[in-house]
Amino acid sequence: MAEGQKPYRVYRGGRTKGKVPLVRRAEADRRDRNGSGPKRLEPGRKRRVRWGRIVAIAIPSLVLLIVLWTVLGYLSVRRGVEDANKRLPASVTAALTAQDGLMLTNPSQILLLGTDGDRTVRRSGFNRSDSIMVVRTDPDRKRISYLSIPRDLRVEIPGYGTRKINSAMQLGGGALALRTVEQLTGLEMNHVAIVDFDDFKGVIDALGGVSVDVPKKIVSNNFDCPYDAKRCETWQGWRFGKGTQTMDGRRALIYSRIRENRLDPSDNDLTRNARQQQVLDGIAHEVTSVGTFLRLPWIGDDLVAPLATDLSAGQLLQLGLNRFRADESNALHCRLGGTPETIGGESVILGGEDNVAAISMFTGRSAAQPPPPGSGPYGAGCAVGKSL
Repeated sequence: MAEGQKPYRVYRGGRTKGKVPLVRRAEADRRDRNGSGPKRLEPGRKRRVRWGRIVAIAIPSLVLLIVLWTVLGYLSVRRGVEDANKRLPASVTAALTAQDGLMLTNPSQILLLGTDGDRTVRRSGFNRSDSIMVVRTDPDRKRISYLSIPRDLRVEIPGYGTRKINSAMQLGGGALALRTVEQLTGLEMNHVAIVDFDDFKGVIDALGGVSVDVPKKIVSNNFDCPYDAKRCETWQGWRFGKGTQTMDGRRALIYSRIRENRLDPSDNDLTRNARQQQVLDGIAHEVTSVGTFLRLPWIGDDLVAPLATDLSAGQLLQLGLNRFRADESNALHCRLGGTPETIGGESVILGGEDNVAAISMFTGRSAAQPPPPGSGPYGAGCAVGKSL
């Protein structure tokens, strides 16, 4: 290359000497203010988090997740309910009084007929209802009411004469038991659930246990001894301390079946019914809890495994919502009673006018009153917020 010759060609117009001109700072600031240029953070200043946008995305996502979870839980419950509906004889369904509107907005009465879980050979041919209870939902008052009927109460059974009320199930199944309870109480039943208490062990375990407030210490007789024959000869029975405690399925079933408290001879079938009310109320509390809702898609069908019922999945969910909205301190616990007698070598309870008054309290036609003074351990009456 000749000396002085440049390695590039200079075109007409030449080159601009000096630095390449840039956008002036004033012009850049103007663009920033007008939004026409890129944003620049001042030194030491952090970028502002746009919480409004985050909330706008998070809330709909959360709502969608809750709806999806509810649908999955409902489908799980519905599978179990379809089987429970098939287990209920058509004759029982036909004997019910139709529900007036939705359970969420209208009172409803449900008959619970329960077995006590004793499946020993000695009772293999029995089909008696060892637990008889009417549950009333009252959405306007935000109240759930319970009416326990002693199994030894002597009543008129349609077509069979005067007998113990628990024999109606043995004589004519759920339909006859339903008619007998309606005739005794004067109440129309909108729904029925036949409960196998033995299967409730699995339900309670699936829920992670139930919380029960034991009102007094209990030492039972030695039924259902959990040990070998030799040790059972000296075993003193089941023990329950006073106070609130969490029970697994087996222990809750034992608690609901105790008929004899060696520490209190006044315990009887009525106090046993009160314990069953506590267990059922504990189950209802757990079923309507947030923890159960989170696990519902996996355990929904297990929750209705012990039932034979006419209730649909939608009605069970309405019942659960009624229970969730109800004021526990306003719950009404009632029982029928009478005078214990022995007729033909059989222990029975003869009802009286106090039962009529207790039914009036149960339906809200009169104020709740405890059993009258002097009525003894089998007195009829009601209590608000606690079991009798």
